[in-house]
Amino acid sequence: METTLSFKLFTTTSELPQNWDSLTTANIFLSKSYLKILETAAPDNMSCHFIGLFRKEKLVGIALSQFLDLSRVNSYGERDNCAKTSIRKFIFKNFSSKVLIIGNNMLTGQNAYEFDSGLPYSDGLVLLKKAAIEIERKLRKKGTNTHITVFKDFKKEDLHYFRLREFDEFYQFSTQPNMVFTIRDNWKNEADYISALNKKYRDQYKRARKKSEGLTKKKLSLEEIQKQEKTIYDLYYCVAKNAPFNTFYLPENHFSSFKMHLKDNFLFYGYFEGEKMIGFNTLIKNGGAVDTYFLGYDDNCQKEKMLYLNMLYDMICYSINKGFRQIIFARTALEIKSSVGAVPEKMYGFIKHHNSFINLFISRIFGYLEPELAWKERNPFK
Repeated sequence: METTLSFKLFTTTSELPQNWDSLTTANIFLSKSYLKILETAAPDNMSCHFIGLFRKEKLVGIALSQFLDLSRVNSYGERDNCAKTSIRKFIFKNFSSKVLIIGNNMLTGQNAYEFDSGLPYSDGLVLLKKAAIEIERKLRKKGTNTHITVFKDFKKEDLHYFRLREFDEFYQFSTQPNMVFTIRDNWKNEADYISALNKKYRDQYKRARKKSEGLTKKKLSLEEIQKQEKTIYDLYYCVAKNAPFNTFYLPENHFSSFKMHLKDNFLFYGYFEGEKMIGFNTLIKNGGAVDTYFLGYDDNCQKEKMLYLNMLYDMICYSINKGFRQIIFARTALEIKSSVGAVPEKMYGFIKHHNSFINLFISRIFGYLEPELAWKERNPFK
């Protein structure tokens, strides 16, 4: 690695170099505006570092790290209380709960770093490894020992960059896929999408839309989000607590902070029955793609109104109408996302346990801790 390369760690956006955003044109999730959200409205069990990579004084790379204390959350959700889950919880708390991530645990995809075209990937990754070691040292100085370090999420074609001596102790893993919806060139509106569906899934679409009659959908402003903050959080938590696996819970001001800092690049849609909000979804514009973000709903209304499925259709229709190329539906609810046309894209990461003996068996331990998932991929198109 070049001797002129170095890194700096930042904990607030006010410290960042003025030209930080010159490297974020391809990814809003490393921009100052987004990092400000992490600074002001991150989960309680998360702390972030923003990493600048320099060649002499020139900024040539940027990255994000998140430290998570999983012992402070009920990671396996409220619906799983079997003996196996109790064992998993014990292992997590005592051996795997302090996790340093180079990347973004709140999103799916490569949101870890951006390098200047003049910075070789090998040099950038080695520098990030050194930055991770320095963050671990800082945490240790405060009395917190890191159990696990993770680099995430990468596509298959990016894996060769990590074939470096510095990553020999890391285990390559793969978890739930990223569900990606690609918008066809000839789709200009909702009708084009519907006509591309086969009969079974056209009928599903019609059935879902029929069920949602009587509901109104509204795009909320910052002031409206702030006014409904308690209701929004309750709807979010209703979904989050039933997830099979959680590494954090959002704070109540998270969505208003998003709207405050990302402005028109963050869309918040509320679903109402009369005057009562019964659900919401969120979208983030990121170049030619739309990333779906967190949502929430009243569980009783969801079943009666097929609310979640209608939200997926609404996200698709919005993205087609606005000329986006792709929707990142992320992880979870794989089968229903598949039923509307999303396709699984395998994502990879690299993990290392800081106990060298445990690290020898990290592949087995990882397989045990990761909840099993069985699902059937659908093909809704003709």
